[in-house]
Amino acid sequence: MTAVDTAVNTPLGGPSLPQERRLVTSIPGPRSQELLARKAAAVASGVGHTAPIEAVAAGGGVVVDADGNSLIDLGSGIAVTSVGNAHPKVVEAVQAQVAQFTHTCFMVSPYESYVAVAEALNRITPGTHAKKSALFNSGAEAVENAVKIARKFTGKQAVVAFDHGYHGRTNLTMALTAKSMPYKSGFGPFASEVYRAPLSYPFRDGLSGADAAARAITVIEKQVGADNLAAVIIEPIQGEGGFIVPAEGFLNAIVDWCRANGVVFIADEIQTGFARTGAMFASQRFGIEPDLITTAKGIAGGLPLAAVTGRAEIMDATHTGGLGGTYGGNPVACAAALASIDAYESEDLAARADQIGSVLTARLAELQASDPRIGDVRGLGAMIAAEFVDPETGAPDAALTATVAKACIAEGIIVLTCGTYGNVIRFLPPLTIGDALLNEALDVVAAALAAA
Repeated sequence: MTAVDTAVNTPLGGPSLPQERRLVTSIPGPRSQELLARKAAAVASGVGHTAPIEAVAAGGGVVVDADGNSLIDLGSGIAVTSVGNAHPKVVEAVQAQVAQFTHTCFMVSPYESYVAVAEALNRITPGTHAKKSALFNSGAEAVENAVKIARKFTGKQAVVAFDHGYHGRTNLTMALTAKSMPYKSGFGPFASEVYRAPLSYPFRDGLSGADAAARAITVIEKQVGADNLAAVIIEPIQGEGGFIVPAEGFLNAIVDWCRANGVVFIADEIQTGFARTGAMFASQRFGIEPDLITTAKGIAGGLPLAAVTGRAEIMDATHTGGLGGTYGGNPVACAAALASIDAYESEDLAARADQIGSVLTARLAELQASDPRIGDVRGLGAMIAAEFVDPETGAPDAALTATVAKACIAEGIIVLTCGTYGNVIRFLPPLTIGDALLNEALDVVAAALAAA
C-alpha cells in the first residue's frame, strides 16, 4: 500500500509511513498546486509557506504530500515534532482525552493532567530548587507571561533582550525580537521599556565568552541600570537569529551578574527545549540554572501548549487571577505533553539528538573543508546550522542560501533558513529520523550547494 490512498485521500501517518524520499511528481504536484491556489484566494497573504506542498501525512523522518511525494523532513515544523509526528503514545493519549472531555478551562474546573504537566516540568527543568509552572498556548504567550511575572516579582519594568534574538510575534515579543523583516516591519509602535544588548557571536565578533559578557553588561549598566531592570531574556542558542552558540562562559557570566543585581534571568528554551540539543534543555549544556524558563514547540508532540516554569518564590509573586487564559493548558494538549515527555525520557531522545548532531556536523564540516562559501558550522545536538558567506569578504550570502534551500525542497528535502542576515540553513530533523534518511538528505544538500 502506498503512503496515500489516492482514491479516498486517506494518509497512513506516524511510524507506519515508509521511510523514504520519493518523488512521484515535480514539487509542487497538481494536487498541491490546487491547494496553493485555494490558499492564495482564501488565506491572508501575510501567511507564507516554505514547502509548496499539501501535507497529508507525516512520521519518522518524512512528510507525504497529496500527490504521493515523500519528502525528508529536516525542519520538524520548526522544532515542534521532535518526538516524531503522530508518535503512537501521543496519538493514544490524545484520542483517550478527546473521548473524555475537550475543555473546561482550568481556571473554572481544574483537571489532573494540567497539574501533572506542571509537576513534570518542575522535575525536568534545570535546577533542584523548588519550582512552579503555569501553562499557556504559544511560545510568545509564555514569553509575555514570563516578563509579567518578573516585573511583578521585582517591582521593576525594564527588560533586556539580545541582538539576533527572536521571542515571538505579539506586540511585546516583537519588541523583544531583533529582526525587522518579516517580524516587525510596519507593525509598530512596540511595547516600551525593552532594551537590547550585544550577543556573543563567535563567528562574527571573535570575542571570548568573558569579553563578550563584559561588553553586554557594560551596555546594560550604562543604558538601563540594574535598579530599573526586571529581567534579562535570552535564548541559550539563538533560533531564528541563526543558531548562534555563545562562546563558553558568556551565559554563565550573564547569570552571575543577574544574581548579584536582583535581576530575573529568563531562558527562552522554546526552540532549544525538549531533548533538541542533546540534553532535555540547552541550559543544562551550558551549566546554568535560569530563574524562569519558557517552553513550547516540542512540548506536546505538535499540539499547542506552552509553559513558564521557575523558582517558586518568583512564580508565586503574581496575585491570584493574574495568570491564565481560556485555553491555557488545554486537556488534550496536556495529554499530548505527558505522552511526549514520557517518550523523550523512555526512548532517550536526548542521546539520539547527539547522534544526529554527530552525523550533521561531520557531513557539513566535510563540505566546509572544500567549499569556502560555508563560513561556519555550529550548534548542539540535533540543532545544527551552516552559515553561508561570500568567500572573499565573509559577508553574509542570503542569495546563495535561498538558492540552496529552494533546490533542496524541489528534490524532496524540507529545509529551513534563518539568521538576521538570511544566510543560514538550519537543520532540525525529528529525533526519530534514521541515519540512512539523514545521510540521503545531506547528499541532496551537498548536490544543491555544488550546483548553486
